[in-house]
Amino acid sequence: MSERVIMHIDMNAFYASVAQHLDPRLRGRAVAVAGDPERRNGIILAKSREAKACGVKTAEAIWQARQKCPQLVIVPPDYAAYKRYSRLARMIYYEYTDLVEPFGLDESWIDLTGSLHLFGGDAMLVANEISGRVKDELGLTVSVGVSWNKVFAKLGSDTDPGDGVVSITRENYRDVAWPMAASEMIYVGPATARKLRAAGYETIGDLAHAGDYFLGRRFGKIGFMLRDFANGIDGSPVRQMDPAKADVDYVVKGIGNGLTAPRDLVCESDVKALVWLLSESVSQRMRESRLRCRTVSVGVRRAGDLSGYSRQTTLRIPTCLTSDVAKLAMGLIEANQPLDEEHAIRAIHVRATNLSSMDDPLQCDIFGDAEEALRAERLDLAIDELRSRFGNRCVHRAVELTDEVMGGLDIKRDNTVHPIGFLR
Repeated sequence: MSERVIMHIDMNAFYASVAQHLDPRLRGRAVAVAGDPERRNGIILAKSREAKACGVKTAEAIWQARQKCPQLVIVPPDYAAYKRYSRLARMIYYEYTDLVEPFGLDESWIDLTGSLHLFGGDAMLVANEISGRVKDELGLTVSVGVSWNKVFAKLGSDTDPGDGVVSITRENYRDVAWPMAASEMIYVGPATARKLRAAGYETIGDLAHAGDYFLGRRFGKIGFMLRDFANGIDGSPVRQMDPAKADVDYVVKGIGNGLTAPRDLVCESDVKALVWLLSESVSQRMRESRLRCRTVSVGVRRAGDLSGYSRQTTLRIPTCLTSDVAKLAMGLIEANQPLDEEHAIRAIHVRATNLSSMDDPLQCDIFGDAEEALRAERLDLAIDELRSRFGNRCVHRAVELTDEVMGGLDIKRDNTVHPIGFLR
């Protein structure tokens, strides 16, 4: 069996680079993409290389970033543009292989094992060609990691400072990968890295030689998996992309949406407006995927001390109706706290899980009106069709307009769908 050829391609400073490409006046300047302070999400989402050189960090407040970089230019996020550029980049990758696995908007693994011979047989030349095409056709730069497995391919792209190609092979991985900090490897998060450091395991090489007793006692099965990763043992496949969607065909386990409210929610009408907005987004995405849910859950973060809780309820008959999801979510919140100033809410998350296909037959309720439920579903689908043609804000529910600020939000459009986990 031939050695696999896996690449991981990461678009550099993606959000900020898109902003600079769309507005040439921003090129060469310190740019940060940030939320709106007036809506209480004024943190740095992404920064350009120039801003990074000034010490600007992702997730810090705008005022902190401006202290480090007074000349910093703040631009709002444009998720429609990010999705467009992400799709265009993946379409380039698709010209080289049908095995393209997105990992978020700006990252993808591609498997060239079966097609490399069509492009000259030299993986480094192909990596540089893809990098050049992204720069020429989209105006963005990428970092490319090349290896025989997904873990080291990603490590290679993470290692590159930008617009380069890093190859990690069976011959050089001990020299290239093992001296790196263990925290550089996928799935070694801050907590895991702290535990490793406390036991004297600082580098990927240290982790590669960790003993069974230590790994089993401190981490369980995932410890042995991480040691395998450190030794380049990773047979996970690059899953095939659906070219029509520019995305991987994966099983959706849940659909959710959350938002930090522009102001504290201090009464029932405040909470209801946001719950319906979120439920509308979640339900619309369910219907677009031809899914219904049996479990609805909510997450709530309080305004006073930023503590939170989550609750869920399960239905006997699955639903994709916005009204069902919203009423269930609202009921969970009302059952767990008073809705007043003393118990003000800062953020809410609504999630639908326990999903099934809309094509599956439904077991009707002998005491319910099945035809009425189907009519309600057809109505929601008709509204979806209008929104697909004229935008999500062309049809509003009255409850969503009780708050002027929230009524102007397009939560579905601005929602970021996070990558499916490496371990699924």
